[in-house]
Amino acid sequence: MFPTLFHIGPIPIHSYGLMIAIGFLVAITVVKKLSEKSALNVDKIMDLSFWSLIIGFIGARFLFILTRWDSFAADPVSIFKVWEGGLVFYGGPLAVVPFALYFMRKNQLPLWKTSDVLVPGLTIAHAFGRIGCVAAGCCYGRPTNGNWGIKLNSDLVDESLRGVYLHPTQFYECVALVILFFGLLATFRKKSFDGQVALVYFMAYPIIRSIIEVYRGDIIRGFVIPGILSTSQFISVLVFAVAATLLVYRLKRVNSGHQPAVAASKKR
Repeated sequence: MFPTLFHIGPIPIHSYGLMIAIGFLVAITVVKKLSEKSALNVDKIMDLSFWSLIIGFIGARFLFILTRWDSFAADPVSIFKVWEGGLVFYGGPLAVVPFALYFMRKNQLPLWKTSDVLVPGLTIAHAFGRIGCVAAGCCYGRPTNGNWGIKLNSDLVDESLRGVYLHPTQFYECVALVILFFGLLATFRKKSFDGQVALVYFMAYPIIRSIIEVYRGDIIRGFVIPGILSTSQFISVLVFAVAATLLVYRLKRVNSGHQPAVAASKKR
């Protein structure tokens, strides 16, 4: 665990922030290339990506603060210490989706095609963020007897779990996200209708997250049903249900001829 990599003069370079920055740069590169392949307005997509990062970061931080309200209420200044870690991923999409819908409508960007371009970037950025979680010592797992466990001593780790071998849930999710990222790129190349990539993501990630939650040890993240259903699992169920319904709906429209297939639209 290396929360601070080095200093540039008096300025500390934190691992968590650096990984998020790298993830964003990689994501922007991916989104730009996919935008060009989709013949979208690259400048507008870049603007959307930038503001989505800012709003998503705020949303993820806000949801984390809600899960640890008593702690932050006692020390309000710590709300701004984001370099120490502390984001709840689902808070990001929940904040970004309304903004993105507004932005796309205002700038006349096609909803589903734009979504297909954005989600692979989101996925790879998220993977880098999970590496940052290891460095910060957050989003940790339950104790394990396996020889792959890691020890964390961060203030974000419950005192009873510091120095104990824990499931490296951050790495579990990072690997799963990288696999999902390449799966989304493959789907992008072969998709039969716009929106397919986005809907695959919103069905696949909830499954990944729900499984990872089983091995998580940071109970402070919150539960809808104590010890059984975490907040993230509850949100995952809702997201999966909505995405699955939309996928079936759009498949029916394509098969019935009401929704033009991507291949057909490219020929025009």
